[in-house]
Amino acid sequence: MNGLNITDKIKRRKGGFGIMEVLISAFILGILYAAVSNLQLGNRDSLLRIRSRDGATEVAQNIIDSLGALGLASFNDEALLDDGSLAKKDDEGNLVKNEILVTRTWEGQPGLVQNTMSVTYTVDVKVSPDNEYEAKSGSYLLGTDCTANTSNCATHVYAKRLDVTVSWPFNGSIQSINVSGVIR
Repeated sequence: MNGLNITDKIKRRKGGFGIMEVLISAFILGILYAAVSNLQLGNRDSLLRIRSRDGATEVAQNIIDSLGALGLASFNDEALLDDGSLAKKDDEGNLVKNEILVTRTWEGQPGLVQNTMSVTYTVDVKVSPDNEYEAKSGSYLLGTDCTANTSNCATHVYAKRLDVTVSWPFNGSIQSINVSGVIR
């Protein structure tokens, strides 16, 4: 013989993988693939949620900047509803709530596929006097001293607070942010 006994020949023939090893490996790889796929879906949702929130912040700041450019005189009581919401006149001349809709669109690749993301934001603006920007005027000569008697004081608000709420739909629920600003 050539120096190999029968047990060595049997061991050499059993050197490959058996069906059980292959099945167990395939099962473990399937579990790992499902976990990575689930992780990618979670990352995609997080990316879309963050992108939507960043867009809402941009919309709110643009609204505050635009209204600030109009100036304080644009926000007299005739342009506001009783709750402080911005108003517009309808076809019959009645004041109705001014609903502002803004759509933002992004091109991106969250995941494996290039796609376009479009979000429509609903903006609600409330305007209110800000007591931090209130001036009291009085005169010692006219007897309207504001330090001694506050009922004789004339007050003037020289700034108003804007409270902007931006809402948008995401995964079957409504998300929103609130941003405040001051117009002087």
